[in-house]
Amino acid sequence: MDIPTITFRDGNKVPMLAFGAGTAWYKTAGDTTLDKTLIELTKIAVQKGFHHLDCAEMYGTEEEVGLGIKEAGVPREKLFITNKVSHNIENIQTAIQETLKANFHMYLIHTPFYAKSEADFHRAWKAMEEVKKAGLAKSIGVSNYLRADVEATLRGTSDPPVINQIEYHAYLQRANDYVPWLQEQNIQVGSFKGLTPAIRCPDGPLKEPLARIAAAHATTEAVILLAWVMHSGIVAVTTTSKPERLDEYANALKVKLTEAEFKEISDVGGEYHHRSTWTQRFDKSDRS
Repeated sequence: MDIPTITFRDGNKVPMLAFGAGTAWYKTAGDTTLDKTLIELTKIAVQKGFHHLDCAEMYGTEEEVGLGIKEAGVPREKLFITNKVSHNIENIQTAIQETLKANFHMYLIHTPFYAKSEADFHRAWKAMEEVKKAGLAKSIGVSNYLRADVEATLRGTSDPPVINQIEYHAYLQRANDYVPWLQEQNIQVGSFKGLTPAIRCPDGPLKEPLARIAAAHATTEAVILLAWVMHSGIVAVTTTSKPERLDEYANALKVKLTEAEFKEISDVGGEYHHRSTWTQRFDKSDRS
């Protein structure tokens, strides 16, 4: 599978389509039971060519991902592995040493919610810079950061974040030109929950356009949504519990939306609003 890449400001390249062992696999604190389904699915994903794997300390699934990688038999140097720190934000260097034996391509701060002041952002980011200097991660970035969080981080950095991974889809395109602003700062954008218009809001205003555009490309609505994300120059992180879906999602790499199709999805999607994550922290109408 030939996955296109985006080049970070630090010169490293990130594959634009990733398999995520994310919230669908979330384990409660203290649960040490191995999820054999996730191990097998990770193995299959890697063998099918999903060489960008996205995981997080918060989900408690790093051991399964590590075992799946080992069973897949693909050399580690051919993979691009992203991980995120959250629970151990107060001791980032220790956290990365304990997870997947470290040495990631990319390490992210999972959320900004730990910070009570700008000094907290600076302290955490300094630790991230030290992780990179130590060779434990090739690229460093953030996730779920709003503009104010990014701005606070940038005021205390010598090596800025290369990416901000956020919930991004046609029903949450982010207000006030936030994504273009990030890209202007040379901060790439990663998307999760990209299939929301088809999965979580199937009767929204994109129902007819997505069905029509999918039929025109002889594919599915999910594939069109992933293609829309990547057409935006954004890294698409997606997940599934069904191996057959991996083949479906890989078809997004073959779909080339016309500018008219891309614009229709963007315009119609922009008429609606749905946020799936961290909803307790935002007003229902907040698109930031």
